[in-house]
Amino acid sequence: MGTVKPAYIKVIALELLKKYPDVFTESFDENKRLVAEYAKINSKAVRNRVAGYITRKVRRGYLNV
Repeated sequence: MGTVKPAYIKVIALELLKKYPDVFTESFDENKRLVAEYAKINSKAVRNRVAGYITRKVRRGYLNV
């Protein structure tokens, strides 16, 4: 079983997905770069968690809903 993501990770990720729906891809490494570009996140760990959550949402078809 996976871990539950904190609410602040989900809020940041979903806000970025709503603001830039066509930018994010299924590539975690690409999403890491994009999160650093579009969001002011100083912590590398938080940036990676946000990018991971975005990647998961994109792969599961969040944008197709």
